[in-house]
Amino acid sequence: MTSGTLFATLLPWAIAAFGVALVLNAWRLLLGPSIADRVLALDTLYINALALLVLLGVHQLSALYFEVALLIGMLGFVGTVAVSKFVLRRDIVE
Repeated sequence: MTSGTLFATLLPWAIAAFGVALVLNAWRLLLGPSIADRVLALDTLYINALALLVLLGVHQLSALYFEVALLIGMLGFVGTVAVSKFVLRRDIVE
């Protein structure tokens, strides 16, 4: 089995695994027992969405997915900082 065939065989499995991870992260985000669990689930959710977009970009041979993944990465970081600041201080803008 060549590496190209192995890659083409494993890529749909990796996409499915990240899809399942997204569902589990959304479940933890909605039902998390504490606010810290929900913030961590949100952070993990956007990282898994980013990885899923990169895998879909490789599968579809399209650079557009990589640009969207970069945008989600930047917005996810800013969102995580804002939510963390709100949890700590109950105020986002000082």
